[in-house]
Amino acid sequence: MKRRTFLVVLPALVAGCGFRLREVNAMPFASLYLDAPPGSAVAQRVGAGLRGIRNLRLTASAAEADVALKIGAEERSKTILSLSGAGRVTEYRLGLRVRYGIEGRDGRVLAAAETVDLLRDMTYDDRVLLAKGTEEQMLYRDMDEAAAQRILRRLHNLQPVN
Repeated sequence: MKRRTFLVVLPALVAGCGFRLREVNAMPFASLYLDAPPGSAVAQRVGAGLRGIRNLRLTASAAEADVALKIGAEERSKTILSLSGAGRVTEYRLGLRVRYGIEGRDGRVLAAAETVDLLRDMTYDDRVLLAKGTEEQMLYRDMDEAAAQRILRRLHNLQPVN
């Protein structure tokens, strides 16, 4: 009975203490231009995050914006991490590298160019090839989201643009 009561009261306690998931809901500038290669998954996630922010306008050109976010090409990698005694792959290391920079309207650098490097290790078994292929896609999507969140937090922490 005590456990059931605790489980019923727990959500109220967590909500009452002010706990909220980490989110970016305001930016220190009014408009932004997103410059990224076509089809960039990280840029799509960054754009979706920016569209959810009230009082922020995404512009069609860098000349119209207070800030320009330039995202470079995404580099995905897949390397063998370990082999079995029979020479079969048992683990892979997946990687994602994205370089980005933030500039002001006048071309001055607001934040030095930075590279986001993310790695995920994945066990592998060729008997469940379809499942491991799906797991690999999910891990890449997770890395895309993590890179986008890191970029959004960096934008959020910029000094106000005058």
